[in-house]
Amino acid sequence: MKKVLLTIIFITGTVSAQVVGPIESRFNSIRQNGVSTVAVTGDTVWISPSLNRNIDNSPDWIYPSGLDSIDNGVGRAFSIAVNNDTVFAGLGFSSVSEVAGSVPAAYGYYISTDGGDNWYFSDFLLDNRIDEDTTFVYGGTTYNRKRIIVPEQSPPYSVAFRGEVLFSANWASGLLRSTDLGQTWERVVLPPFGESLLTPSRNDYYWINCIEVENGSCVEDENVYDSVEDDNLKGFAVFVDSKDRVWFGSAGGINISENALTAPIDSIEWRNVNFSADPNGLLARWIIEIDEDTTTNRVWMTNWLAESSNSVYAGQDSYGLVFTEDGGQTFEQRLIGEKINALTFKDGYVFAAGESGLFISRDGGDSWIKSPRIKTPNQVLRESVQFEGAGAGTERVWIGTTDGIISTDDLGNTWEITRLNFPLSGGNTFDPEAKTVDAYAYPNPFSPYEHDIVRIRFKVSDPGNVKVRVFDFGMNLIRELDSKSLTSGDYEAIWDGYDDHSRKVANGTYFYIVESSGKTVNGKILVVD
Repeated sequence: MKKVLLTIIFITGTVSAQVVGPIESRFNSIRQNGVSTVAVTGDTVWISPSLNRNIDNSPDWIYPSGLDSIDNGVGRAFSIAVNNDTVFAGLGFSSVSEVAGSVPAAYGYYISTDGGDNWYFSDFLLDNRIDEDTTFVYGGTTYNRKRIIVPEQSPPYSVAFRGEVLFSANWASGLLRSTDLGQTWERVVLPPFGESLLTPSRNDYYWINCIEVENGSCVEDENVYDSVEDDNLKGFAVFVDSKDRVWFGSAGGINISENALTAPIDSIEWRNVNFSADPNGLLARWIIEIDEDTTTNRVWMTNWLAESSNSVYAGQDSYGLVFTEDGGQTFEQRLIGEKINALTFKDGYVFAAGESGLFISRDGGDSWIKSPRIKTPNQVLRESVQFEGAGAGTERVWIGTTDGIISTDDLGNTWEITRLNFPLSGGNTFDPEAKTVDAYAYPNPFSPYEHDIVRIRFKVSDPGNVKVRVFDFGMNLIRELDSKSLTSGDYEAIWDGYDDHSRKVANGTYFYIVESSGKTVNGKILVVD
């Protein structure tokens, strides 16, 4: 086991009260600042939630036509896989009911084989007929499975493909496979939780479905294939590596198959690796991301906590990363304690997008640094930003965040920041009818605890000195955000909700005033907890 060095770098100074810019005002903008999925092929980037596309780092993000389920429906891209001209997107939506509240649900799939110019929709697989046979055969033995008649709790958290074979990892629906580019789908059989091997040579597999509980323990069960009951059937990640092995990440560990691309459903074999507190094993058994660094032949995966209080391993699992160089026989552990959402690789570097920061390794994953707060001369990310998606292309590395998407062409030394853009001149591609204004503040209402900062967008028509100030309802000066000489263009003033004495302001209405070249514009900000 190699010793892992984790170096944390902190940025000094503050960006909580300043003016940044000029900012390009683009009509063709990303749809929202929360970018959880990034998929890259060559110099083309696709992002969630609306399948925005960018080519060659263009300032414009294009929304392709023919996506009615997203444009006019409730569907959003939960997962994306791309390779050359094929784009495969798993769609989900938020299903709302009085009983369950809001829960994620499956919507279907969009598939394009010409780089996104034309699309076709593939319906999500459900058991819609109440008398439909839900038995399945594996290894010559017939088993029963739970009927799945609703899309709730089955969003496609991850998709992958090789050629015309598609895979989709879903929670309540487990792993789905299509061998004809989404024309038809079938359910892939996976090992019961705790089984290390699924092979058709056995005929006595038992998927525990609890039918009676007393004092929190199951006292009666039956053999029914049901992902709601069996953690190893709950799908969160799927990946096809360079050796055509299929990797399926669940709440029950990592499952590896040598023949899932080609074998019939009744003879696909799997090997499962679960958490066992082994220093050469997984850090935890919940796998939500899998990726491969083809320059080192390391297959990486995230590990998230999953052990319950009554588990023999309670308190022993940990967030972090592991990689394997031998197909899952042994693992090396990295970034122990960090909750990582996504990974990508470029030129020997590894980028790990996490909830507490962006981690970068310059030596293939053996040592790490934590990136300082990312800012440019004309943009800045919120201090509490989370990093959620990652992808690397021919020239750039792209990282999706809760505050926009960032990219670098020099392996993280400098960054560009792209955020949702509503030009002052009115509207963007998603809201073309927005009115023209002199200034606006967003988010508004603004919560210092929830949002960190509020941004005040304004325009400088003529070069000169610009002063931005915030006043309370009685027009008492609360904070001077900045005073400097600026060229013509659009700018943003940033305020963290604190006064000049570093005290958080009380809830209420505040006014901002921007003075530039003899012109004054103003607006309101509602501050709430």
